[in-house]
Amino acid sequence: MAALPVYRWRLAPDGYATRRQLRARGLRPGGQGVAAQLERPRRRRGPLVAYLYRVDLAKPVRPMTPARWAALAKANAARRTCPACRRDAGYVIPPTLGTCVPCAYPEQYAA
Repeated sequence: MAALPVYRWRLAPDGYATRRQLRARGLRPGGQGVAAQLERPRRRRGPLVAYLYRVDLAKPVRPMTPARWAALAKANAARRTCPACRRDAGYVIPPTLGTCVPCAYPEQYAA
């Protein structure tokens, strides 16, 4: 297996892009493997690494179908539903609380 080419931060040649950069162009990697990597040095830890994909092999992003929109809406509704009181909190319930704020702190909301 050949080693990946490594480029310094902001010095990658044209024709390569990260996942976010591909997405901003309306593209996705489309099954291709990582073509290269960027490394940004840090003082006290190992370097930050970003994986690069070839733009010419990237494919267009698949459009959202009505079924995918429905599944996404259902997943987001589940994140907003309190498991204790079963109400829609109106916001995504923080995993650190596990319940909506009134259920997590009932003494403050009793009045």
